[in-house]
Formats: sequence, C-alpha cells, structure tokens
Amino acid sequence: MTRLRISVADKGLVSIDALKKIEGVLGIVDASDQIQIIIGPGKVNQVYDALMPLLAKMPKFDKNSANTAKSATNSVDALSIKEKLKQKNATPFKLFLKKLANIFIPMIPAFIGCGLILGIVNIIIKSTSPEMFGGVTFDKTTLGAIFKMIGSGITFGLALFVGLNASKEFGGTPILGGVLAAVLNMPELNNITVFGEHAIPGRGGVIAVLLVAILAAYLERYLRKIIPSSLDLFVTPTLVLLISGFAAIFVLQPIGGFLSDAITNGCKLAVEHGGILTGFILSAAFLPLVMTGLHQGLIPIHAELIQTTGVTVLLPILAMAGAGQVGAALAVWFKTDNEKLKHIIKSSIVVGFLGVGEPLIYGVTLPLFKPFLAACIGGGIGGAFVAAFKLGATGIGISGIPLALLIQNGIMLYLVGILLAYAGGFIATLLIGFDDSIIE
Repeated sequence: MTRLRISVADKGLVSIDALKKIEGVLGIVDASDQIQIIIGPGKVNQVYDALMPLLAKMPKFDKNSANTAKSATNSVDALSIKEKLKQKNATPFKLFLKKLANIFIPMIPAFIGCGLILGIVNIIIKSTSPEMFGGVTFDKTTLGAIFKMIGSGITFGLALFVGLNASKEFGGTPILGGVLAAVLNMPELNNITVFGEHAIPGRGGVIAVLLVAILAAYLERYLRKIIPSSLDLFVTPTLVLLISGFAAIFVLQPIGGFLSDAITNGCKLAVEHGGILTGFILSAAFLPLVMTGLHQGLIPIHAELIQTTGVTVLLPILAMAGAGQVGAALAVWFKTDNEKLKHIIKSSIVVGFLGVGEPLIYGVTLPLFKPFLAACIGGGIGGAFVAAFKLGATGIGISGIPLALLIQNGIMLYLVGILLAYAGGFIATLLIGFDDSIIE
C-alpha cells in the first residue's frame, strides 16, 4: 500500500542516503532481503508503474563485472536472486503469514468499498426518520436495498474469493478452490449428517475454506506428479474435488467450525470481560506487531469476525495505535527545530490522519525511538476507551478517521477515542522527550 519493495543481490551497491534525499521518499526500511522505499498510498503505484518498464530494459546484473551491459558471464537472473533471498531469510512461519496476507490483501479494495457503502447506509438510517421514506427505514427502500446489496457483496462472496486466492497462493488451480468453497456453503449440506449432527452451510467460515483450499492445492500438486500427462486433464481435477470435498465435509469443516468458534468467542470474551485493560494492551502492542509483519496474521481473523458476527471488534481498538502515532509525530513537529524532520512529518501526517502510519513509523517515531514508545502509550489510551464501549467495524482495509464510517454503533465514541489517542501520544512524547540529532 505504501512501499516500493525491491529485492537486491548486492546491498553494497545501494546508496540508502541518496534514496532518502529523493523528493517524495518518506523513509527507507533496510530489510533482510529487500530495500523498502516508503512513498505513500496511491503515489507508490505510480512509481511502480514507471519503474517496471525501466527494469525490463536493463541488462542482467553481474556484480563481478564493471560493465554489466557487455558482460555475458556470471549474470544473475532477478528471479533466482529473489528465490535465494527468500530461502535464506524466510522461516516457515514468516512464509505462511506472507501467504495468508497474499490471500486477503487483494480483497482489501472490496472490503473498503463495500464497508464505506454500508457506512453510508448506516449514517443515512441514523440521521433520518422512517417518515421521510414512506414509513420505512432507508435500507428498506429500493435505493437503500441496492446500496445494502452492493455493500454486502464482499461478505456474501467471501468464501469463494478466499477459496480462489488460497488455492492459487498454495500452488493449486484457483477455480478448484473456489468450487470447494462453494460446496461448503451449499444449502444442501443441511441434508447431510456428520457424526450424528446435520452439517451447517458456511460453518467454519473462511477458516474451513482455507483448510480445504490448502489441502486441495497440495493434493493437486502431488497428483500431477504421478498421473500420466495424457490423463491429467481429466483425472486430476476429478480426484482433487472428490477427495478434498469428502475431507472438507467430514473433517475440515468441523475443525474449521471449532477454530472459528474459538476465535470469535475468544475475541468477544477478551473485549467484553477484559475491558479497558485488554483494549490498552492490544492497541499498545500493535505498532511493534506492524514492524515485525505479524499483523498480517490478523487479516483472516477480522474477515472471520465480520462473516460470523457482522463486525470486527478488534479493528477499532487496533486503529487507535495509528492515532497514537499521529499524536507523537505532532509533538515532535511542535518541539523540534530540525527542518529535515519537520519536512518528513509534513509529508507524512496527512496519510497518518487517514490511517496509514508506516511513513510516520519509519520516518519519524522509530528512528527517534522514544516517540515510538509514546505512540504506543497514546494508542493504548485510545484502545482502552474504544474497548470500553465494544465498538465494531463492518469492514476492514481502512483506519484512522475514515474508519468512523464503518463503525456500526457509536461513530462519535470512535472519534473521541481517536482524539484521546492523539492527545495521549502528544503528551507522552513531550514528557518522555527525544533526541532529534539522530536524524542528521
């Protein structure tokens, strides 16, 4: 969303300082296998589109030659570089989280669009009376019903989208994953008895779909190795659907249902009974989670909560972490005389208000460190307030002030929580202090 990620063979040839000086670059993350250039949402897509044709025209890289354009030996293919770096730096857990993210991230534009449409319907209902629409609420009118149908599109088709993407991500044929996801949601499941109980269409939600799509992908890859190529087109998809389908109905859907119930009930109990303490801990710990990339594992949890309960109670709490970041950055801007630092904050603060916190994390608070701790404290304060009122969001993909449109009940309470997080991050930064000379 915000970074241009480039895998490189020799970091010794990369000038981090020169990259930082480029106008529009908000920060650099020197990751183990990548150089990540933080540019910001929207603009990063334009830079990517401009860069790819240039890369396509370049000669293959040869770090042993001074003239790579003329060198025909020891050339290194870009894809092999990326794969070697992946193998060197990635753990199975990291790779699994990355695959999970790749399944759900393509759906985020739909979550945003659908969520905002439902938010508009919600606002119209709350700000109007039924008398204005012939005695019914807005969502019961023809126009309102259409709005609501479009807004519910991502939730209605979520299982199919997850099945397609999961199968593709784990090396299978996407449509087979989609078909198996459809099977788990068919009304006819009510006619089937599993261990003495009727199967429930849609039970296990995205968790059950993930399990069966992953199984089908691995099964398909194995069958293609042992089935003769002349029979592959007919035999492989048939066996994949039959074996995975039976496994899904009798094993994986019950397991998925158990895991889904555990996740849903666990989140509800944590928020309902943990109250402000749980809210503070979750929000205060979220920024470090973003740094490690572990926050990607929360995406399917948000999706599961939305599909099973209609809202995710975690997102409004976690969104407070970004607000604490904004408050800390504003305090730095208020107190510092460092013009470079002020320029970075000025370039990043608007997207910070909109819920994109990475430019502020890597460009301001994390390099200064103490403001990063203050941002966690500010986020915790906002998270505690939001958790106390058990607010839920009908969609994912956005944060900050725009997320207010997705709050099912208590939009004003959510905005008060953001203000508290701003204030908490701001005051904590002033109290803790910072050394801005490190920016130079």
